Amino acid sequence: MHRNRRWRITCATLALAGMVQPLAAAVAQPGDDVTIGPQSSDMVWQHTRKHTQEPLLSRAEKLRLLQQNVKYVFVLFQENRSFDFHLGTFPGANGLFSQPPGKTPGFNQPIVDIDGSLTTITPFLITQTVTDVNGNTVPLYPSDTDSVDHSHIGIDNSLDVLNGVAANDRYSLNEEGLTTKNGQIVSLSTGVAPPANPTLPQKQRGELVVSHIDCDTIPFVWQYADRFTLFDNFYQSTIGPSTPNAIAMIAGQSGETQWALHPEQGSNNSGNPAIHSSGGEPVVTDNGPYPGSNLDTSPVKPPYGANDESPATPALNQTYASLPLSFMGNQIERIIQSDQNPALDLLDVQHDIQTIAGGLGPVPWGWYQEGYDAEPTDTSGTASHSSYIVHHNGPQYFGYIGDNTQEQTYLHGLNDFFADVDAKRLPADGGVFYVRGGYDNLAGLKPLDPNPTVQKNFPGDDDHPGYSDAQISEALLAREINAIAASPYWKNSAIIITYDETDGLYDQMQPHIRSYDPEGSPLAGGPRIPAIVISPFSKVHAISHAYSEHSSIIKFIDELFNLTPLADLPDEVRGRKLGLQEFGQKDLGPADARVPEVTDMFSAFDDARLLGQADPLPAEYAEIPDQTVTSLPHYGGQGCSTLHIVPTDYVDGKLIDPPPADFNPRPGTTPGTPTSGTWTP
Repeated sequence: MHRNRRWRITCATLALAGMVQPLAAAVAQPGDDVTIGPQSSDMVWQHTRKHTQEPLLSRAEKLRLLQQNVKYVFVLFQENRSFDFHLGTFPGANGLFSQPPGKTPGFNQPIVDIDGSLTTITPFLITQTVTDVNGNTVPLYPSDTDSVDHSHIGIDNSLDVLNGVAANDRYSLNEEGLTTKNGQIVSLSTGVAPPANPTLPQKQRGELVVSHIDCDTIPFVWQYADRFTLFDNFYQSTIGPSTPNAIAMIAGQSGETQWALHPEQGSNNSGNPAIHSSGGEPVVTDNGPYPGSNLDTSPVKPPYGANDESPATPALNQTYASLPLSFMGNQIERIIQSDQNPALDLLDVQHDIQTIAGGLGPVPWGWYQEGYDAEPTDTSGTASHSSYIVHHNGPQYFGYIGDNTQEQTYLHGLNDFFADVDAKRLPADGGVFYVRGGYDNLAGLKPLDPNPTVQKNFPGDDDHPGYSDAQISEALLAREINAIAASPYWKNSAIIITYDETDGLYDQMQPHIRSYDPEGSPLAGGPRIPAIVISPFSKVHAISHAYSEHSSIIKFIDELFNLTPLADLPDEVRGRKLGLQEFGQKDLGPADARVPEVTDMFSAFDDARLLGQADPLPAEYAEIPDQTVTSLPHYGGQGCSTLHIVPTDYVDGKLIDPPPADFNPRPGTTPGTPTSGTWTP
């Protein structure tokens, strides 16, 4: 690569040389809801800080300059982590120790001990090692953690919502399958006293749900958060698991307007067993998509993964508007001619189609997901789909994508992303590209834990607890970002790292609940998740506090590509009105418009860089050397000291939140207690 040599020495180089010092306190920037993160001594920061103290542009001016400079939006879409689990001790962010425990909702959680007594637990760090009863150092391997309850009902239980306000205080009890009623411990399933005390693994899961990791375990994620713009007020769309939020990433909802248009499809409003088995509308379960399922009679169908269950009981076909529908632009009437089942697929977007047809030309897009087609990990040379997780593929849930032979060409495997970027095959005029991992990893990396069960169970790279390793997952992010940085696309790019949902892991911020499901349980919005924006035009060392959701990404894309917001398309407006009339809910549907609190992502971008008063950030500033990416543990397991970041749970050099003595990050995978002296990790 040919780069300007003056950018060769960047923050990581200075950090390794001991030249980067932590910032003593966050510095507010007047006029913007942004603070400055932990580092202030790297060369890029010193070169540009004088330009970033005052906002210079009106919103209209900023949009115009973004449209001129940003042509490619890459959404690196990971799995199942709460903000506090990954970044809750990031300096300057609103995290676990940003305020006194008494003002942190759910900081003190009730938990039932194995002797049946009700006690409390507080958030703690999964340290790299612990000391057992014999004084031996025992590794915990915090990169590999079991998954916890992230069902719609489970997260609702954990949030403990009363009168629209989440107490956030039932995470541990929910994980144990318990709650309290009139001061007594009762089973969640029966409402009466449990027949037995919690087992040790049961309690350990109750501990795991309030744990967190830091820059020693995921230093790349922290490095990106430090160098660019971290969003610490970004929330998942739907209270529930992966599928509804994968759908919401491109639709801003998981079927609320479809429910309003067809109340009989609501999960508790129909005696139809097909609807009940699918969960109905809105989607709050992980049932697979209708396209590609056993019920889909289309001659050319998208795939199901080899490990996917229940293709015979898919979710209902999703028939409301999404970004891929908007991306068809003024070619939409031609494109929908390739739909194999138009009567069903286009039922609820007829007026939307007319509006979209009157807009600008189509927007190129792509959804790259591991295992969708043949990958290098397929030993046969043909697609085995063994690493494909169909319920993570949001577009496939919409028949007008999954059953449209032209739209199917926008769905790809993960290796196709690297091949297309390397060969410069992305459209010259730009576009929107989503990238997701899966059950395996294309880099051939293996977890550090030598335990054969962990080696077998945690090869994944999409960061989902239970099958993905956190360092292997951040290595995928680094490989994706490196590929973009080394390409011609970098100079006109906005890269958004975000997640679908929390996995049910604790986060102290109370979600902004504005809608309820057919059974009256809180639906949207959900708990807080990580989000980072990387761009040549990004603010550096910045933390945006702007309220954001998946719909914020949609809103950013709407504005960048001059698309009618999904919420303003006529069929979605009609669904919204019916939702108010039928259910008394005014905010059902996408939130990329008509929900004023949901912002776009503009706060990530530096006015001075857009104006040309400060240099765009060079590609090297985003890159992590390939050898570093594939060398585990990252930064030798010393990420915090390498980055010169002191997490907020270290006070006077001492960790204030060590793990409980009986804690195990993998109670279902490597049972036991590491401090007992008998545990073999």
